[in-house]
Amino acid sequence: MGSSIANHFRNYSWLKRTLLVIAVCTFLSSSFLFLTPPGTFIREYLAKTVITTQHRDWAWIFVGAQRRDQMVLEMQNLTEVNSIEKQDIEAVQFNTNRPIESLVKVEDISGTLWKGKRMYVYDPRSIRVVVPSKQGEGERITAMVQRTGAVAGVNGGGFNDPDGLGNGFAPIGAIMSGGEILYTDQEGSNPQQIVGFTNEGTLIIGKYTINELLKLGVSEAVSFYPRVIANGKPLITSGDGGWGRAPRTAVGQKADGTVIFIVIDGRQTSSVGATLKEVQDLFLEDDVINAGFLDGGASSEMVYNNALITKPSSRYGERRLPSAFLVFDHPEKVEVKNIWAGLTTIDAGGASTHPEFLKEQAELKAQGKLPTPTPKATPTPSVKPENTAESGKAGGSSSTTDSTKPNSTDKPSTGTPTNTTSPTPTNTGNPTPTPTPTPTPSSGNNTGGNNTGTTKPTTTTTTSPTPSPTPKPATNGTETSPNTSTSTSPTAKPN
Repeated sequence: MGSSIANHFRNYSWLKRTLLVIAVCTFLSSSFLFLTPPGTFIREYLAKTVITTQHRDWAWIFVGAQRRDQMVLEMQNLTEVNSIEKQDIEAVQFNTNRPIESLVKVEDISGTLWKGKRMYVYDPRSIRVVVPSKQGEGERITAMVQRTGAVAGVNGGGFNDPDGLGNGFAPIGAIMSGGEILYTDQEGSNPQQIVGFTNEGTLIIGKYTINELLKLGVSEAVSFYPRVIANGKPLITSGDGGWGRAPRTAVGQKADGTVIFIVIDGRQTSSVGATLKEVQDLFLEDDVINAGFLDGGASSEMVYNNALITKPSSRYGERRLPSAFLVFDHPEKVEVKNIWAGLTTIDAGGASTHPEFLKEQAELKAQGKLPTPTPKATPTPSVKPENTAESGKAGGSSSTTDSTKPNSTDKPSTGTPTNTTSPTPTNTGNPTPTPTPTPTPSSGNNTGGNNTGTTKPTTTTTTSPTPSPTPKPATNGTETSPNTSTSTSPTAKPN
């Protein structure tokens, strides 16, 4: 019987044989992925990786829309829990007697599926937050380093990123430099996910209000997450952290004050990317007592001696960014201007204004490689689904809204924007802008921070974003909180 089947198969044309082989392989792989525990693990792992990219909606292909939404909520809840514990400021005892041969040391690191760089900064007081030099667009880290004379630098906090082609000028969360609040989209009593340094050089990671940061003497800060080591305790104790593999940027501090920046390349054949736990374990090998992540994905990069020494995953190379942690020989001489001061609107950019993208499209059009658009018939109005997970896909209303797409590019979401600014230090000369990073412009409201009466800027985009139908808990920081209520908030950029 077996020989007769084989003979029958040989009589098939090559097309029939090819289709039969494809059908059999599809059946076997589908059975493995959907009917076995290892297959389920693989599907969820792939879904977690997709969730942390700019294409989170497509994670339903692996696990379905309902399970995708549940996974997003689980990741948010875990991040929220890990950010609650307050940091022991006294845990860092700076070793001022140790001879420092150089300001920083950079070395190569690698794992099974990734390659990257690790930078030791021996004096944390040499680290400053730097922002772009002109209004309207972010700045590449290499340009920041060259402009300011910095020794080295890594990317900083998250930003609103329409189409994955944002201009890097619409930050999410808070930005502080030199003790001044340059930007915040939350009032002073609302906690935010913070990565920053005090005047003494102590790394602060977790959820803090602007008021708390000022009381702690925090001078440099951006917003991102998640936290992975708190007061010497690893927070990822099982699994890989739940965010799949991606390019990563992270920062940690040892008990003697030494700061460690880690940048992992990803989304490339030479380096797929690292998991959260793999980066946590790298810090634990160095006895780091506090650690967390900065913006990741396509934004991840490290610059040293005026050269880009990592490989960003963006097809256009370095991205324009709103903030960076730079290392200086003389940090006290660095002046960082507030480029958001006085603005009433902040344009996040997008595909229609991205120079490299427009140039690429023009070249494709000249070569005749762009498809000719065909007119589409106007669809007949129909009743929208009521509170279904799919209702948000076409831009319709839904009871669930988009939430953060973690390490970035995954970028944190700041949650429901408020109509008041955070209090700024009394020595600041300019009012702190408090934009509402919503996809469309909204009417400006007079803010109450510092009684300045300034108009509250709003973030505008040039495209129509499609919100994800995943459930989004309310949040007060750069990360969504496990709250049963939902609200409309911007789509934060993953990387």
